[in-house]
Amino acid sequence: MSELATVGIDLAKSVFQIHGVDESGRVLVRRQLRRSQLLAFFEKLPRCLIGMEACGGAHDWARKLQELGHDVRLMPPSYVKPYVKRGKTDAADAAAIC
Repeated sequence: MSELATVGIDLAKSVFQIHGVDESGRVLVRRQLRRSQLLAFFEKLPRCLIGMEACGGAHDWARKLQELGHDVRLMPPSYVKPYVKRGKTDAADAAAIC
């Protein structure tokens, strides 16, 4: 079974969108997580690259995920927007970050 190589997270107030792909780009995870479930989800995963759109809370989440051993990268919103294919939704943002 393939392991997650890259995970994109779209942060929101209470529900976060997760989009994870393996090294070949095949989608392995596409789900919603509540704020309280996010750290528990990433504690179970092996070390991977996590991308997030930079916003007010992204730096705090990045520090928490780095403490778990993940490599976290923040992207400016202007870099994420061109990759969104259709409507600007949370799921599309998470997929674009990958």
